[in-house]
Amino acid sequence: MSWGSPFFVIAIIAISTGGWLINNWLRARHGYALEDEWGGKTGPSSPDTERKIELLTNENENLTGKISHLEERIAVLERIATDSSSRLSEEIENLR
Repeated sequence: MSWGSPFFVIAIIAISTGGWLINNWLRARHGYALEDEWGGKTGPSSPDTERKIELLTNENENLTGKISHLEERIAVLERIATDSSSRLSEEIENLR
């Protein structure tokens, strides 16, 4: 077998990948943090993380509601700014 043959290179890659998979499987089985492809660690989510996600989700919903309300107000202001003055005065008189 030649050291530079494609079979040898593929075998080295397969052995490395298999070792990485077995390592992560054992770590997950025993509750350790997992490694990603770049050596970073990922662990199980903590209750603090779950709480932060819940708070951010609620804040996101509130902000989305505020944005839609502001979009409606801007649409009204644009309509007032682009309408003719006679139509605007008629609508004001109808409101009184």
